Amino acid sequence: MSPDSSFFASMTCSSSIPVMIVDDTLMPLTSIGYVVTPHLSLLNVYFIPKLMLNIVYVGQLCDSGNYLVIFSSFFFA
Repeated sequence: MSPDSSFFASMTCSSSIPVMIVDDTLMPLTSIGYVVTPHLSLLNVYFIPKLMLNIVYVGQLCDSGNYLVIFSSFFFA
C-alpha cells in the first residue's frame, strides 16, 4: 500500500473500496497498480492517498521474487 502515486509504473482505477488499517480506521482504496523501483517490483499494490506510510506485506515481498526476510529479536534484515 502506498500514498505516493509516483511509485506506480501503472495503475487501474478502482471504485472507492474501504481498506481497514491496523487501528481500525477505514481508508479509501482508489487504484491498484504495479510498483517498480531499482530494487523491487510488486504487483497488485493498493494506492491509498490518505495513508501516511508505504506498507508492504512480508508475503507479498517474498512472492515477488527471490527475497529472504529474516526476523530476529536484535535486527530486521
